[in-house]
Amino acid sequence: MTDQRRVIARVLSESADHPDVEEVFDRAAKIDDNISIATVYRTVRLFEEAGILERHDFGDGRARYEERSEVHHDHLIDVQSGRVIEFNSDEIEALQEGVARELGYRLVGHRLELFAVKIDCEDDA
Repeated sequence: MTDQRRVIARVLSESADHPDVEEVFDRAAKIDDNISIATVYRTVRLFEEAGILERHDFGDGRARYEERSEVHHDHLIDVQSGRVIEFNSDEIEALQEGVARELGYRLVGHRLELFAVKIDCEDDA
């Protein structure tokens, strides 16, 4: 692995949010100003193909990334601020498995993304 890929991996590993490629580039360039946006695009694609990263489309027109996790979680996206909140719900997991079973299937994976606005923001509209 090249030094630039190490920097990009570090940026992604330290990200508490779900950055897009431009955000990864901005953060990586602060560490190594020789990193190009093309290098970030290639590295992110390589990490995604290797199963290190997960790509998400949260409806804002940008591919967003996070490290692949062994622990399953879902996402709630605040459509006004763009904030992404990770959550776990045993109740939702059981419901999804029940739906699959009722339809004659065994659930092998899923992705749940909830798009929402803050309740107090709806009151202003």
